[in-house]
Amino acid sequence: MDTSAESKTKLSVVIPTLNEASNIKKTLDQLWNQAEYPEALEFIVVDGQSVDDTQAIVTSYINDHPSRNVRLLSNPAGRAKQMNYGGQQSQGATLYFIHADTLACQAFDQHILTRLNAHSQAGCFRMRFDQNHWWLNLAAWGTRFNFKVCRGGDQSLFITKDLFDRLGGFNTEYVICEDLEFINRIYRHTAFYVLPAWVMSSARKYRQRGLWQLQWHFAVIQIKFRLGHTPQQLWQYYQKHIQRKTSKKQ
Repeated sequence: MDTSAESKTKLSVVIPTLNEASNIKKTLDQLWNQAEYPEALEFIVVDGQSVDDTQAIVTSYINDHPSRNVRLLSNPAGRAKQMNYGGQQSQGATLYFIHADTLACQAFDQHILTRLNAHSQAGCFRMRFDQNHWWLNLAAWGTRFNFKVCRGGDQSLFITKDLFDRLGGFNTEYVICEDLEFINRIYRHTAFYVLPAWVMSSARKYRQRGLWQLQWHFAVIQIKFRLGHTPQQLWQYYQKHIQRKTSKKQ
């Protein structure tokens, strides 16, 4: 099969943002440069009504690069809401969700297209952090295993639009853990594939909050999620132990 022709099915790259002025230009440039067939892709930035210069930077980027298929959408904040909106507005047969502080690997689109040609409907990449620490390296090493407990949104996610629509997209009741909840549903409906390449995720929250404290709270949230705590309970814990304390330090 002609992979160049196959890429014309188009992959829609959806990037949710909220106050990502320091990252979004680098992310867009890197996605374009790392893609095997960038002209066949569309890049959709869904901004959650940022109060920094995120939207202005993306608008300027679009004006500076008219040949690149970059679109800026605005939607009420909430990563699940933003990603659903981006998916709804996309034109591609497959969606690729990636965070604004995560950098794609070389030929990420070709990796995804290869799995689609092998009849996979959903999957993710392995992940590395942009900080060299033994614990973060260990956590990243675990992302190669195809178990639900090893999954997370920082690993990015590809899914056919047909399956995305059939599953109803992300559950907007989840302000956090929206990726875990959605991936759990994917695992129940189809074979999930972990691609043998790495995306690079930012460790900025660990640097801001402190590695061990933040890791403890993330572990508690993961356990609470697995035990069936409600989206509201998970969000309340996050607000109390992570969001407010991180904001005070900034």
